[in-house]
Amino acid sequence: MEGPTKTGQRPSFSDYLAAERTLLAWIRTGLALMGFGFVVARFGLFLRQLQVMQHVSSGQRDGFSLWFGTALIAVGVLVNIISGVQNAILVRELDRGETEHSYSSMHAVAVAFIVAIVGLAMAIYLLSIRSSESLNSENGKEISMASTTTPSKANGIVATPSRHSVDETVAKLKTILQAKGVTLFALVDHSGEAEKVGLKMRPTKLLIFGNPKGGTPAMLAAPSIAIDLPLKILIWEDGQGRVWLSYNSAAYLQERHGLPQELLPNIAVVETLATLAAE
Repeated sequence: MEGPTKTGQRPSFSDYLAAERTLLAWIRTGLALMGFGFVVARFGLFLRQLQVMQHVSSGQRDGFSLWFGTALIAVGVLVNIISGVQNAILVRELDRGETEHSYSSMHAVAVAFIVAIVGLAMAIYLLSIRSSESLNSENGKEISMASTTTPSKANGIVATPSRHSVDETVAKLKTILQAKGVTLFALVDHSGEAEKVGLKMRPTKLLIFGNPKGGTPAMLAAPSIAIDLPLKILIWEDGQGRVWLSYNSAAYLQERHGLPQELLPNIAVVETLATLAAE
């Protein structure tokens, strides 16, 4: 008794080539998804490196971008696996002479929806990062403005803008001190010392100076003022490249140590020196 005979036309060579082209197209899609997923996964690290280079502090973590990237890589792997299985089934059917093959577009539709969802999530994530950076930037501006205005009762620090670079301002102040007979006890190059240990710091130099004829009577009247004497002026550069001279307000030092009013001019000279050096 003869067995069942196969029906249908024998598939042509072009049918196999079409199946192979379809497989290769899906493989390219899977590889593209995996490559893009890797980029997304490292996006958070790129943001953190950029913030370090720009001296910006942010609480954002790279966890979300890592998960989004991993999801895309997983989708890419899944696309390649499913494509390989579907191609193997199709070729087997062609070998059996089954030319009528039912085709489902669910594979492509599923990939499209998954990529769209991940893309939407990434867009929301980027918007949240931008909002956070804007808030941090505004807070940074407020802090910067607060630290460079007239002295507050909290810390008594005065910040005067300079028209020159840090080194030029330092040189000018040293010349002024010498001309007025004020002794320069020390010049502390904070940024230079930081560079020696491999750390980066914007130009920051502290000048410590004074005159025993003015400082000694002040320390005799208010011994605790010796903590803040000799007088000091900090010359430094901010994040925008502006140079400042910062020093303790004479009025603040008087109130802090109970210095008699008649001795206030002995320490108030710091304000005159800073103004002259900034011009």
